Amino acid sequence: MQLNPYGEGAVRLAVDLANHPPACADELGARCAAAGMMVNQPATESDLRRTKESIAHWWRVVDAPTPEARAAELNRMLRDASTHPRLRQHDDQGWHLHYRDDDVPLADVVRCLITVGTALHLATRGMTRLGRCAAHDCARAYADTTRNGLQRYCSPRCTNRDAVRRHRIRHA
Repeated sequence: MQLNPYGEGAVRLAVDLANHPPACADELGARCAAAGMMVNQPATESDLRRTKESIAHWWRVVDAPTPEARAAELNRMLRDASTHPRLRQHDDQGWHLHYRDDDVPLADVVRCLITVGTALHLATRGMTRLGRCAAHDCARAYADTTRNGLQRYCSPRCTNRDAVRRHRIRHA
């Protein structure tokens, strides 16, 4: 059985690009490739600019106050990011789904991947499984992939720092 690659990996890429925006086109291409994307051509400055615009819109999904508002933002992104799904086979990877036209620029592939991936993540794991770090001095995003669905921090570091802060307040 082959699992859908548009779920967890794609939403993790969105979190990574949102929390640590790439500084240049080459970095964008390298990080997409490191995340497992097939990068067929070098990233351009246009790809970098348009990917940053897509991430800015993705933040509105993260910050949506209700599941309904989150779905509405994500549906806007889905409308603009994807075309009809199609089965594709290339190289020795077997058959899989593409949610975009063929031969599009990297920025369009990233936009589609993070949008569809986020939608699948929220639809399969729950609409609350995306948010901003609960640490008082951190505003980074997280995608909750835990079994129990209780993640509220972007990293173990923020979890531990906030626990120490709460402990010190209680024992002050």
